[in-house]
Amino acid sequence: MTWPQDWQTNLTFFLRWGHLIAGITWIGMLYFFNLVNVNFQKQLDAGTKGKVNPILMPSALWWFRWGAVATLLTGFIYYVIILGTEESGHRPLMWFFIGWLLAFVLIAGLLRAAIAGGFLKDGRVYAVAVAAIVFVVAYVVGDLTRKMGASNRSIAIAIGGGLGLVMFMNVWMIIWPLQKKMIAATRATAESGAAAPADMPKWARRAFLASRTNAWLSIPMLFFMGAASHFPIFGTLVVGT
Repeated sequence: MTWPQDWQTNLTFFLRWGHLIAGITWIGMLYFFNLVNVNFQKQLDAGTKGKVNPILMPSALWWFRWGAVATLLTGFIYYVIILGTEESGHRPLMWFFIGWLLAFVLIAGLLRAAIAGGFLKDGRVYAVAVAAIVFVVAYVVGDLTRKMGASNRSIAIAIGGGLGLVMFMNVWMIIWPLQKKMIAATRATAESGAAAPADMPKWARRAFLASRTNAWLSIPMLFFMGAASHFPIFGTLVVGT
């Protein structure tokens, strides 16, 4: 066994390793919430929820949100490093942030509209609207990145990592703030016997839709992250780094 001696090989490898560990933690918790916890909560009465959720949810959400932070940081540092080795340089970063932050703002607006009622209240209509936003932004960001001379790897990460950025914003800007309010309200109701806040069903619905959105977005996100090194849909694979 020969350990690589150059710092870039070591740094990029350990960034990818850390990215995988953090990503497994984050997406694993996301799938737990969507595939297990949603149905589990439906089987609990109010009294049981008051005892279980204030213990279960803070711990689960801690791993969920900080796994998202670690995933984003390791992935972003890795992306910056590899862009520095390509013809495009770091220019794609501008469109990466503009495109995907705009996508988050639009999706967050759809979430508010879905809770307010109207045609977006239908989950199928909401899903189609989100898919349309994601498709347009992915196409534009990917095309601009390609025209700058980026490789298959960088273009795929521009799309997959962008979806990850939207998911990260959903976690920290929507899901976690709403979950904090619901945990506090559930604990207060269990301790005092007072009625739950009138807006709690709306909080729960919005948090659920944001979490379910992340679950669906994780599928193309993982596809494009895998395609970066293993599926040359945008050109020739880059060997190394």
